[in-house]
Amino acid sequence: MIARIWRGRTRTEHAHEYVDYIKKTGVKQHRETPGNRGSMILTRENGDEVEFLVVSLWESLDVVRAFAGERPEVAVYYPEDEKFLLEFEPEVRHYEVAVAELA
Repeated sequence: MIARIWRGRTRTEHAHEYVDYIKKTGVKQHRETPGNRGSMILTRENGDEVEFLVVSLWESLDVVRAFAGERPEVAVYYPEDEKFLLEFEPEVRHYEVAVAELA
């Protein structure tokens, strides 16, 4: 299993709205892609900013390509991301899941 991890930051006052936006765009598209095993949005407040980690789980890197394209390391962005994000990280990270013990 592959974990795909994307990172972004927004202003604190936009954090809740951006969570909703990520759910309606990225997470929705993850879940609609065959081979997706789940997605999480993690947040961490840091002063007047909130950091986001979106962790999505996939059966294989080939399945990630079905979502992200031929260069799966390139971050996927949506039209209104520029309304929220303080910067655009060009790449995501992929990790092989060694252990996943979930309730």
